[in-house]
This record gives sequence, C-alpha cells and structure tokens, in this order.
Amino acid sequence: MPGTQRFAVTNPLRAFGITWFGQLVSLLGSGMTSYALGVKVYRESGSVTQYALITFFYVLPFLLVSPVAGALIDRWDRRRAMLLSDIGSGFGFFLIWVLLMADKAGLWHLEFWHFYPPLFLSSCFAVFRWPAYSAAITLLVPKQHLGRASGLVELAGGLGQALSPLLATPLLLHIQFQGVLLVDLGTFLFAVLTLLVVRFPAPQAREGKAERKSIRREMALGWQFIRERPGLYRLIFFGVNVTLLFNLVILWITPLVLGFTDINTLGRIASMAGVGMVLGGVVMSVWGGPRRRVAGAILVHGLSGGLLLLAGLPPSVPLVAAAAALFLFAVPIVSGSVQALWQSKVPPHLQGRVFAVRRMASQTAGPVASLLAGPLADRLFEPWLVPGGALAGSVGALIGTGKGRGVAFLFLVLAVLTGLNALLTWSSPRVRGVEEELPDGFGQPAAKDAVRAASA
Repeated sequence: MPGTQRFAVTNPLRAFGITWFGQLVSLLGSGMTSYALGVKVYRESGSVTQYALITFFYVLPFLLVSPVAGALIDRWDRRRAMLLSDIGSGFGFFLIWVLLMADKAGLWHLEFWHFYPPLFLSSCFAVFRWPAYSAAITLLVPKQHLGRASGLVELAGGLGQALSPLLATPLLLHIQFQGVLLVDLGTFLFAVLTLLVVRFPAPQAREGKAERKSIRREMALGWQFIRERPGLYRLIFFGVNVTLLFNLVILWITPLVLGFTDINTLGRIASMAGVGMVLGGVVMSVWGGPRRRVAGAILVHGLSGGLLLLAGLPPSVPLVAAAAALFLFAVPIVSGSVQALWQSKVPPHLQGRVFAVRRMASQTAGPVASLLAGPLADRLFEPWLVPGGALAGSVGALIGTGKGRGVAFLFLVLAVLTGLNALLTWSSPRVRGVEEELPDGFGQPAAKDAVRAASA
C-alpha cells in the first residue's frame, strides 16, 4: 500500500535489525510454549514416547513441505513469505488455545493426541520461515558480515533457549498453559508488526523465465545444485547427523534431569543451557566464526560430544547444568559457520530452493529422533538399568542404576556417535576442500549453467 510504503524501513541493515528483533521475540514465545507443553505432557503421562510424539508431529512438515516451500520462496517476496509463516504458525497455536479452553469449559475431554493436528498445521507454515529468513539475510547483509549475521541469528535462538524456561515456569504456576499460549500469540503478532514496517531488496533477476514453467522443476533444481557439488552434498549428511544427535539430546535431557530432581531445577538447568547458547551466539556474532568454516565446525562438533560423557557420572545438578551449557555453547559456532558457508556459496536467486532442500534433509532427523527416543528409553535402556535389570551388574556398576540411568547410558552412546560423525566427515577430501573448490555464489557461473540445464 502506498501509505505504508512511504514509512517503511528500506535501509538493508536496519531492516535486518528490526526483523531479527521481531523473530527473537517470536522465538521467546515459541520457546515458552514448547517448554510448557513438553513439561505438561511428560508430567501428566510419565512417558518419553508421548513426550517425543509432540516433537514428531511438529517436525514432520519440515520433511514433507520443505521442497515446495523452497520453490515458492524463490518466486515470492521473502518478507511476505515470512509474514505468511508467522500468521499461519500463530493460527495453529491459537487452535490449541481453543482446545484447552473448550476442555476447561467442560465441552469435551482433551487428550494428548488432540495437540497433534494443530501442531502439524502450525509447522506447515513454520516451514517457510527459516529458508525465507536465511535467503533474506544475504540480501540485507554484506558478504563479509554473513558469519556475524548468522551468529546473531544463533544468538536469538540461544536467548530463546535461556529465557524461555525462566519465563515459562512461573507463568505455568500463575496463568497455566493456556496463559502461556496467549503470551506466545502476542509474540507472533509482534513479529508480524516488525515485518510490516520493513522492506527487503529484491534478489538479482534470473537468467530467464523458462525455469518458472514448473514447480516440480524448481523443486528439483535445489537438489540438483547440491548433488552436482560433492562437498556440499556430503556436508548435507554431516548436518543431518548433527541435527539427529542434537534432537536426541534435547528429547532426553528432560527425563535425565527429572530422574533425580524436580521441575523447578529442570527449568534452571534449561536456562543455564540457554545461557551457554547465548554466549556461543555472542561469540559467533562478534568473531564471525573460524576462517576455515568447515574445519572449525567439525572440530567444535567433535569436542562438544565429549561433554555428553559427563552424563555417566553420578547425578549432579551443577555438573549437568555446566555440561548442557557448554554443549549448547558449541551449537551457534557449528551451525553459524556452516550456514555462512552455504550463504556464500549459493546464488541468492537459488537460496530459497537450496536452503529448503538442505533444511528438509536435516529435518528428516527430527521425526527419526522423535520415533527413536521413546522406545529406546522406555522399552530398552531404562529397564536395562533398573536394579536387577539386564545391564545393572555391568554398565550399572559404572554409572549407577535407577530412574534416569538408562537415559544417562544413552548419552554415553550419543557421545561416541558425535565423535564418529566428526571423524567420518573430516575424512572426506571434498568436504575439507569445499571452501577452496567452490567459487562464491554471488554471480556464480556454475549456478547459471545449473539453471539453464534444469530449464532445458
């Protein structure tokens, strides 16, 4: 609209700052809802499986919808794609609030599975946010500052991780879960308002319109771009494994901690972990990441896995809090470094599709982690490490037996798998040399060839 256009913020760096702040506030709200919902489900069901299924239905659309989302994002204005995402995601959580109020009014009896459809709907819209956000950053931030911009994005995630449990715990006590949802809806509204007052530059014009003939071709082009570059292709598998291991850590930390302490202490540990992620984001945003981004990401990932070994020690709140904080400190450095690499190597007009394919691949780990976490903990490892269990006399003699010790053993397994992921990725010469082998994506000739090939 002409009237709003006149007052819109068009300076790219200011637009990035306003957008970043709006997404930070939205992340805080979503983090509170996620934490409160997880606590509600686990405390009322006592089942890791029920707890993990909430995550499963939220992450499933990232696997199913991402390819279409990426193709549409490259056709649409990135700001409008983010607006659609925030409005649609907020509507999904509004439906959950309606269900809770109907239950409270006695209109029906709310079951855990009633959360699944609105979570799925909310996630279908959320799929659009991060590919559009990531692609928009390259339009707003100079190339030499992409690492710092990625660090700021990770910092926002860390602040959400740190503050959400601290804010959600007292809110749960005073205004209950439905109140937390209302606060979250307010943060969605704030994010929408910030997007309404900014404008993003348009990406560089495409080589032609031939590739717009088919959404299917545009979806395939993102995969083709990655598949023709072995270093990026193998880096995809590194990212999938990182996401799988991270999701399992997040899913198992709640039963691990509640195995030897209470919900208030869980909130403090989660906040300390978030502080670690905040500090990692601050370091990344100031530093910009290692000069050799891939090598730095792999090294930090491998070292962070060693922290998971601390779960095998006798239960200790300070020890678990410190380990969680240090583990999450590494997350912004790993993900920010890899994200900056992708942003520098993919042409802006292809980033929606390529980033959506990359995110779809990494998000396959989410449903897998959610489906594995419950059965592994509830049916195998926890029963093995109760007094008299199958491993009580062997592994149990080292790490102890009782509630939560099976999950502690799972953390030891995750530590080994993290080290293996780092070693196997570093063993690939194409991954080690990806920064030198691939030219930057801004005006990259190879990308133009890929566009022509896909539209032929």
